[in-house]
Amino acid sequence: MEHGISAPPNFEAVTPAGSEETVIWDSLFRKFSHGGRSLQVQIRQMIVAAIEERRLPAAARMPSSRDLAAILGVARNTVVLAYQQLVDKGFLESRERSGYFVRGIAGSDRRESALRPSPSDHRDSPDWSERFTMRPSARRNIVKTKEWLSYPYPFLYGQFDPGLFPTNDWRECARGASSVLEIHNWARDLVDGDDPELIDQLRLHVLPRRGIWASPDEIIVTIGAQQALYLLARLLMNSGSVVGVEDPGYPDARNIFSIMTDHVCGMPVDQGGLIISESLGACDYLYVTPGHQCPTTVTMPVERRKALLNIASQRDMVIIEDDYETELLPNTRETPSLKSFDQAGRVLYVGSLSKVLAPGLRLGYIIAPSEVVRELRALRRLMLRHPPSNNQRAAALFLGLGHYKAHTRRLGTSLSSRAAQLDVALKRHLPEFSFLLGEGVSSCWLKGPDDLDGNALAAEAQKLGVLVETGEVFFMGDHAPKNYLRLGFASIPLERIEPGIAALATAYRGLRG
Repeated sequence: MEHGISAPPNFEAVTPAGSEETVIWDSLFRKFSHGGRSLQVQIRQMIVAAIEERRLPAAARMPSSRDLAAILGVARNTVVLAYQQLVDKGFLESRERSGYFVRGIAGSDRRESALRPSPSDHRDSPDWSERFTMRPSARRNIVKTKEWLSYPYPFLYGQFDPGLFPTNDWRECARGASSVLEIHNWARDLVDGDDPELIDQLRLHVLPRRGIWASPDEIIVTIGAQQALYLLARLLMNSGSVVGVEDPGYPDARNIFSIMTDHVCGMPVDQGGLIISESLGACDYLYVTPGHQCPTTVTMPVERRKALLNIASQRDMVIIEDDYETELLPNTRETPSLKSFDQAGRVLYVGSLSKVLAPGLRLGYIIAPSEVVRELRALRRLMLRHPPSNNQRAAALFLGLGHYKAHTRRLGTSLSSRAAQLDVALKRHLPEFSFLLGEGVSSCWLKGPDDLDGNALAAEAQKLGVLVETGEVFFMGDHAPKNYLRLGFASIPLERIEPGIAALATAYRGLRG
């Protein structure tokens, strides 16, 4: 909870003679909070920002440590340490018997002048709409409420649940990656390389669970699965490529491929995932989610996987396998990856650590033949060289210390309980709906009556504190069915699932009159 700081008049900054600038401390520290980031860090950040933005002018006197501690409701020593750090960094200066003052920053007037925008004549501005080679913002995509944490019933897929994140384990690994020895290992420029320890840990702890054995030169680390798909599309596809995608399927993948080619074709799915048909043979590339089909959550049977590989071999097709969230499958040996059956190198495998840990981690990877990985590295170098090495090393430690396997076990147990609760709640409160809820998943695919408008239901549910994702965006074409919803349950506590579904049912009854 944020504190509004009310400061007496004598706590205004003392400014140089002739200056009319004054700083009211309650304005300067209005975002100060006793929750979240450390108090000392907040104080330092807010003072630095005020100095850089010229809200605290040179020679302005700061409140005494005692006074500022009283204003903010913190220990005096917290303010003393913050002030001393700012003195060491050259933002403040300490004057004997006078207190702390803002130091003048060399070149600050010139910098302020350079940063101040100059008037422009909009008549001479470029016509950007004529210059765009594409309009990614115009493509249909998943939209999520940014303030979702403030809602009591957020049934959203792929969001972070602080209660499930292994905070202490990750903190241990982040500290370990920040040791002097480790910094020497990862701080250098890897150019187009990756942290060799992370590559080794993926080969040891992650890939074997999916039946994959790969050499180091067949693995590349990416900024999440999104970048992995973009890199593959950019490297392999051109305007004439025919790309098959599941319909319904993952909108981001569909949009990435459609940037490269106009020939993106929807392929139907059923309760066994992608349907095997002759139409697949027309594809140069095929994107599939066989472990957990997006968004239906179903798992492709082994025999269907083998049939798909036979078609790929006969028609010289390359398959991109997005194996998201399959770490949570209860019987991974019974449902190995499509890549595990691939003997010809036709399957390019995309995996992610972000789905299981936290979406903000942004660590994914591609498993592909070495000649493909070599070109992917050269392409990635032109974009960002390599993902941050410190994050790679922290993730490597997380895997190597056994935290990853322990976390997936705990997460799987928790999500299984939530799935069971969701199953019961849906059958009780929304019997008119059918749904798919696969094993080891964190979302549910919900189908309402044919005449249901999912967008209208989502809007009504939001008024009751319930957030859901409409299913229309997962379908291709301009006439997508509107009677589907996707309910994610990784970000909603177990005890809120039942009342949340009850509220969704109330919204539904309200729409039906």
